[in-house]
Amino acid sequence: VALAAGLYFVAIAVTATAQHYQVRVTGRLAAWVMNDLRVKVFAHLQRLSLGFFTEEKAGVIMSRMTSDIENLQQLLQDGLAQLAIQALVMVVITIHLFTTNVKLALITELLIVPPLVIASIWFKRASERGYDRVRDGIANVLADLSESLHGVRIVTAHNRQRHNVIHHRNVVGDYRGANYYTARVNAVYGPGTQFLGVIGQAVLLAVGGYQVLHHQLSVGGLLAFFLYLNRFFAPIQLLVQQYNAFQQGNASVFKLRDLVDTEPEVREAEDAAVLPPIEGAIAFDHVTFGYDPERPVLFDIDLDIAPGETVAFVGPTGAGKSTLAKLVTRFYDPTEGRVRIDGVDLREVTLHSLRSQLGVVPQEPFLFAGTIRDNITFARPDATDAEVDEAVDLVGLRDVVERAPQGIDTVVHERGQTLSSGERQLLALARAFLARPRVLVLDEATSNLDLQSETKIEAALDVLLENRTAVLIAHRLSTAMRADRIAVVDDGRLVEVGPHDELVALGGRYAEMYGTWVRQAELAEHADVDA
Repeated sequence: VALAAGLYFVAIAVTATAQHYQVRVTGRLAAWVMNDLRVKVFAHLQRLSLGFFTEEKAGVIMSRMTSDIENLQQLLQDGLAQLAIQALVMVVITIHLFTTNVKLALITELLIVPPLVIASIWFKRASERGYDRVRDGIANVLADLSESLHGVRIVTAHNRQRHNVIHHRNVVGDYRGANYYTARVNAVYGPGTQFLGVIGQAVLLAVGGYQVLHHQLSVGGLLAFFLYLNRFFAPIQLLVQQYNAFQQGNASVFKLRDLVDTEPEVREAEDAAVLPPIEGAIAFDHVTFGYDPERPVLFDIDLDIAPGETVAFVGPTGAGKSTLAKLVTRFYDPTEGRVRIDGVDLREVTLHSLRSQLGVVPQEPFLFAGTIRDNITFARPDATDAEVDEAVDLVGLRDVVERAPQGIDTVVHERGQTLSSGERQLLALARAFLARPRVLVLDEATSNLDLQSETKIEAALDVLLENRTAVLIAHRLSTAMRADRIAVVDDGRLVEVGPHDELVALGGRYAEMYGTWVRQAELAEHADVDA
């Protein structure tokens, strides 16, 4: 008895130790794998083209990086180990069943296993559909939440809170419906397998009882067989539970695989060369482009910009001006034709060597969470304090810095929400100025500034643009008039190119725009006088 008790406790200790190391090893493995996966997926996102982020919802991407990876981690940490253990237990139990009674074991394999296999195949297909809907559902919930948070000011200003709640309730309702579908599938499969097991055990009991009555099997043998049979069904029930988690993880794997398999639209050629220091000559060689290749938004753009020249693109909203800026920075590639700098096709050089020589101020300035200094030095982290101060003074940002509680080291919250739109624009310009690029691309660079700030920026531009090539995308003709040449874009076509005075004298599309601008300025001046 003492020996048996000792062996029992030893067995328990060994089992506990094995479970401890199983949890420890699988947990550590899952943590390392998920850490590596998160970094690789994030790095892959950094390589994707701008078009991917334009078409894909931010919440969907967040879902891939959070809940999908967490599901996969849970699968690696618990699911796979349990699947392997329980599958091994079933194999061992099956061997014991055949060594105990071949006839009853064959009945088990032929009567119980086939229905279980059929049920499992149905469950696999149904649960795959269900968990695919669940993954899409949570992605839509996160996307809607992200959009609502980013647009909270507009929502509040237009009293759309109730509408947003109703819309979010519908989105969450779709997610609930997907979860309810998977719950119904599980509710059919789990009890269904138990029912099949009970029916099978009843048949086996009848056959085994017949063998006992005819002295073909002892009562002890029948009891031993049923004890093993119960051990056979226990792993099946555990596998059902783990298979549920497996399907969740499997759905996440497919979503992550689709993301990782997404190729950037703009890719470097295998033999891409490093672009040497540029002079700044830009050429659009019969460029046609469409975000959808079947629906072009630019048609046969042919234009040469000399080194050090400033060209302003003007035209109505939607004419294609900002798209031209995106082609210069190679955010997109032309559908037809070429964009060249210093005679070199942009597709023949590395992206890093190209963009490191460009300065970009986007239409909507973006600030990162960090200090004012961090945002200014984003393109040049190694810039000296003197260079940073020069950029601050150049764009007229000194007053903003001096008003800030910690000066240039004041923390700017996410997206720069603590700053005014004009201050954000000034900071974005300081960032571009500090980069000291050979080519500047300014998209609506002064559209968000008040008159005083715009005056400061235009004065700074006169200094900055000297001996640099600049592409200005502007609606304000006061900015366009400072350019060496003005290119008028209308309905995706380049209709006029020339200096301000020549285009006004030409009496064409630009002269019409200029006349409208002058009349509006005169009306505004008269209104101020009357006031």
